Amino acid sequence: MTKQWQAGLLAAASVAALWCLQPGEALAGAFGVREQSTAGEGAAYAGVAAGGQLSSMFWNPAVMTQFAGMSFESDATAFIGRAREYPSSGTLVGLIPYASDDVLKDALIPASYSSIQIGRDLWLGLSVNSPFGLSMTFIDPWPGRNYGLSTSLKTYNAAPSLAYRINDWLSVGVGVQIEYGTINEDLGLTTFPLFPVTTTANFKGSGWGVGATAGVTITPTRYTTIGIGWRSGINQHFNGTFTTPGFLGGTPGSASATAKLPDIVSAGIRQRVSETVTLLGTVEWTNWSRIGTFTLVQPSGAPAFAAFGIPASQPLLYRDGWLFSAGFEYQWLPSLTLRAGGGYEISPITDAVRLPNIPDANRIWLSGGLTYALASNMKLDLAYSHVFVDTATIAIGPGSPAFVGVTYNGTAKGAIDLISVGFRYQFAPVAAPPVVTKG
Repeated sequence: MTKQWQAGLLAAASVAALWCLQPGEALAGAFGVREQSTAGEGAAYAGVAAGGQLSSMFWNPAVMTQFAGMSFESDATAFIGRAREYPSSGTLVGLIPYASDDVLKDALIPASYSSIQIGRDLWLGLSVNSPFGLSMTFIDPWPGRNYGLSTSLKTYNAAPSLAYRINDWLSVGVGVQIEYGTINEDLGLTTFPLFPVTTTANFKGSGWGVGATAGVTITPTRYTTIGIGWRSGINQHFNGTFTTPGFLGGTPGSASATAKLPDIVSAGIRQRVSETVTLLGTVEWTNWSRIGTFTLVQPSGAPAFAAFGIPASQPLLYRDGWLFSAGFEYQWLPSLTLRAGGGYEISPITDAVRLPNIPDANRIWLSGGLTYALASNMKLDLAYSHVFVDTATIAIGPGSPAFVGVTYNGTAKGAIDLISVGFRYQFAPVAAPPVVTKG
């Protein structure tokens, strides 16, 4: 297969992935979407930045140099989440006691990766993902409606990248993130707490953001691979329309907002300890503290107001998030690899700033998976994870950054199941150039 045909196939596969991508809504630390690799999920994402599968380029583009010739990978993860909220006090006290229905929506999360070796030491690649998303809907009316009714956030991210093999033990990679996002959010307005008159404000918008990605892989011995990858923060812009009752002192009309999405730094290791066993580890930091307050502004630059001088904003005053995970791979048969792992994720959201529509809390991951070689150049990946999410306390009252004159207290309980399927295909490697000698 010529390089021209390989490049054409790479472009076609990448364009198809862009058209087919329907981003899922999931929670992986606030509203990040971690489900980007079937093989990675099978070990609770332990070691993903060090490679082992092409989907590791989501975390670290330098891993492309591990795959000669042309490679393609496509993954899809079914996100089955359960979340219920139990208010103890709120706007519509006549509805208490009240437990919400399952407010977290199920989703299918696809991801696609392509790379081509365009020289002895140079690779070109493209990843297509949905790195941030959220979908939660409450049946209205409910006691926490002033702080969340429904939220739908979707992102579409394409990251073309280059990787260069400096020598046998060191590779580097860089790339650009191009992201399109959409948001549709409803917020309840209860005008008189004692005699509730319930209305709704809505912001619907879309827009673009740009970022970068970079990474390095180090192979100090034939048994050890270390990878460090970085995905930059993105200022995701949204331009749209804000709808709110003008007679309540709101300012409906055109509006815009910017979400300061976080940087992600992931460090991974793959340590082979025998002919059949490889140990895996990951430490990941997510810079959620940069996000700040999500504020709507009018075309004039003045803040938009929901009602009665209340700014149309959401304080997302998060700390940084962390993931620690460990796992292993076991080559049971030449055609079958088993893997398992566990992880602990420290949520960026604390009790002091938690909102009903993003009730994230610390979580524990338990994962298992396998890779079956359908042929020498074709692999099928399967993975399953169960995520235990801590019970989350929501306390919004005087002194809380989100407080708008109505107290809301409650708890949120949830869990997540993930079922993932992936397919990998390796085209023939690039042929070595012929040796020419002078006669």
